[in-house]
Amino acid sequence: MATTLTTRVDETVRTLLEEATSTVLVVDPSARVIEEIVDVAIDMDDPPAVRLLAEEATLKAVMRDFLVASNAADLVDAGNLSLRSADVAPGNELVITEDNLTALVWARGSVAALSTDDGDFVDRALDSYTDAWEDAPEFSLRTPPLSRVRDSLREDIGPETADDFDAVLASLETARGNGDGLDEVTISLLVAAKNEELLYDISKWGEDVGIASKATFSRTKTTLEDLGIIDTEKVPIDVGRPRLRLKFGHEKLQGATNDELASIAQGLIA
Repeated sequence: MATTLTTRVDETVRTLLEEATSTVLVVDPSARVIEEIVDVAIDMDDPPAVRLLAEEATLKAVMRDFLVASNAADLVDAGNLSLRSADVAPGNELVITEDNLTALVWARGSVAALSTDDGDFVDRALDSYTDAWEDAPEFSLRTPPLSRVRDSLREDIGPETADDFDAVLASLETARGNGDGLDEVTISLLVAAKNEELLYDISKWGEDVGIASKATFSRTKTTLEDLGIIDTEKVPIDVGRPRLRLKFGHEKLQGATNDELASIAQGLIA
């Protein structure tokens, strides 16, 4: 039995994934561990295949974070991550490979990784939790892969807007739609306003790529407009109603850097 004690969850997760020589079965991970698995795996050149079995409520809570969900979707697309949900938590936070079992134990913010390579015990645990994995339903991600979002934004809207979108995401720890941060629709509208794009174009792109419907973009635009964060001006077209060009409405946003953009907008929304 080997024990590793660390206050850094990311270090523990990175070590476990980098040392894995087979498929990694992760059982009942906390929200924090799920986030770290996605963050670590997306940065690895050759991540191991990860099977993740977690309580459905935990997965739903974690995947409300656009950054985590979109990176997880990239890993799923690449075949490096599979997500399955359980109605009830399996009860043990475990990382299991063909030759090793590690239990994660938390105490006041520190995590201990208790590992064993006892062959019979590892085999029994792997068989048991593999059965649980196979019986569990697949957890469906509704968020599009971040790579697809970036590529389509660059192609459909323009490289400047795509670069601004990446920069704003990089300045945020979370991009949420539940009040804990700027959601992906708000971020898209802000960078569109910075580059004075048309609402029609950014909302059509958002709907096509799978971020949100045109109606959601329109409602969010109205909210931001009511708060004075963005403004619009009518642009006549040959046929049909004029379209709306997005612009910044608040002086604090005009000339703000991308790092400042997110924090200023959050302050105005709060």
